[in-house]
Amino acid sequence: MSDAARTDSEAVEQANTAFYEAMERGDFEAISDLWLDEAHGGISCVHPGWPVLNGRGEVLRSYALIMANTDYIQFFLTDVKVSLAGDTALVTCTENILSGGPAEEGADLGPLVGQLVVATNVFRRTADGWRIWSHHGSPVLAETGEEEADENPA
Repeated sequence: MSDAARTDSEAVEQANTAFYEAMERGDFEAISDLWLDEAHGGISCVHPGWPVLNGRGEVLRSYALIMANTDYIQFFLTDVKVSLAGDTALVTCTENILSGGPAEEGADLGPLVGQLVVATNVFRRTADGWRIWSHHGSPVLAETGEEEADENPA
């Protein structure tokens, strides 16, 4: 890998990390700054279980809604892979998510829930650095012991 490609790859990975860190902080302004603006074309986003969202307004409203209804969220990213093609970059990763909703009366934090999501984040290079063009998250369905028992009948 050339030094320029390594530098681009590192910059994309930093932008990807910044995206998840902004979500953890609930920093809507930082999230907004990380997405492409309308001058660079349409953006899209698919949250796990949601329909596709198109356009900056729909996408950013979805993040505002998520942040308003999530008191705690933490991402542990694994299997991060960056691929570059000119001014476009593709990042695939596994989001190991720990989140909590609003607390019940008298509690400091709502119940915590773990979730595993595979994500694809597409970035485009701009004069201001790498910006998110598209995000697609898909839940990972856990296998149960029952499925294995069905495959191996006695």
